[in-house]
Amino acid sequence: MNNFKVDYSHLSVADMFKIGVGPSSSHTVGPMLAGWMFGTYVIKEGLLSKTDYVQIDLYGSLALTGKGHVTDVASIVGVSGNRPDEVDSNKIPLLIDEMRSNKTINFMNKKTIPFVESTHLVWHFDEFLPAHPNGIRFTLFDSKGKMIVAKEYLSVGGGFVVEGGNTEAENITDHNINPKYPYHSAKELLKICDKHKISIVQLQKENELAWRSEKETNEFLDYICDTMFACIDKGIKNTGVLPGGLGIKRRAPELHDSLLKNSAISHIDPLTVLDWVNLYALAVNEENAACGKVVTAPTNGAAGVIPAVLKYYKVFCNGTKQGMRNFLLTAGSIGTLYKKRASISAAAVGCQGEVGVACSMAAAGLTAVLGGTNMQIENAAEIAMEHNLGLTCDPIGGLVQIPCIERNTMGAVKAINATRLSLKSDGKHFVSLDDCIETMRQTGADMQDKYKETSLGGLAVNTVEC
Repeated sequence: MNNFKVDYSHLSVADMFKIGVGPSSSHTVGPMLAGWMFGTYVIKEGLLSKTDYVQIDLYGSLALTGKGHVTDVASIVGVSGNRPDEVDSNKIPLLIDEMRSNKTINFMNKKTIPFVESTHLVWHFDEFLPAHPNGIRFTLFDSKGKMIVAKEYLSVGGGFVVEGGNTEAENITDHNINPKYPYHSAKELLKICDKHKISIVQLQKENELAWRSEKETNEFLDYICDTMFACIDKGIKNTGVLPGGLGIKRRAPELHDSLLKNSAISHIDPLTVLDWVNLYALAVNEENAACGKVVTAPTNGAAGVIPAVLKYYKVFCNGTKQGMRNFLLTAGSIGTLYKKRASISAAAVGCQGEVGVACSMAAAGLTAVLGGTNMQIENAAEIAMEHNLGLTCDPIGGLVQIPCIERNTMGAVKAINATRLSLKSDGKHFVSLDDCIETMRQTGADMQDKYKETSLGGLAVNTVEC
């Protein structure tokens, strides 16, 4: 199924960390971006004046878990002229209510056209586009019902969107880019670092200069860090029940209150620190489940792992601003290897490609800022993924809630332990990160489709919804 290949020759850390809205990067952020891309094309080609109505077709995983991931809403919001990194999530319900009430949409905020969900939005539950499980098609028609133009898009994970038949993602910034130290494998990365006597952080800093100045990169990294921490703070404060019908109560606020009230216990139970790490991850993923603003790190479904470990570094390791930048640079560097050599899409390889990759990235970042060598960083990343291999994606009700929210807490804790294991060694190990990434790719290819973000297997079918 996942036979579509994109040339990710060069990736910036900015490609691995993007701002979006929950609950899913591939099923919410991607379709919204695809809708905006289609609308932008229509405007550019001067086709809007001929347009009478638009039809949106959702295929495969986008259809099977689309309701739980609000894929329908996202695609409509996209063709209404909204990008996921710019949209005000608080205004989305109003936009959808108006559409349903008036049975129209304001296409790219320029022309009001008819839109009846039951007619103009089609769910293809049993049909997959041949290249990738996450397929979406937008079609324009004139007043006589004649097709004006149709375009297919693939949401390939982490908010990356590829136009069907094209080989480049819209939001990949490698066009005409020549980084100082290009690499396509962990082995090559380590070899370059060894040859030039530099760290992975130093290498990535030099490479980022191909895209922007050091000042601009630092500003971007600070913005990402601030957004992650703001999401934690918001998730700690917001109470109530998560949307979607499962009746899942937010746990972060109560856990936070409990930790504050029982702070003395931390002197007796050293593992209380893990309660704080769990809190950070819960807070982010509950915000994500509620369609809040998050950082895809590298995906929405895994959005809590890196913020939780980064916050752990800041609070419990006396982390500095530059240290947090270095954390993200290292994590992003490792994340690009998964994007280049395998996948970060649960619909393609299961949750090992989301929480597993986030865990690997976080372990690498933490190891770097705690003084680890390049070999120890690579070792930590490998340990983290090795113990996420085979992780399926089987969300109950198609919602990014069970097991997704708790799974992020486990991913964060695994990342910290992977760092501790690597720092207690000399970095030499039997299985390389490259071998582990290839194993993850092969495991994903072998995994039955029902375990890859379809809600047709696993917990999704063996747990009775209440």
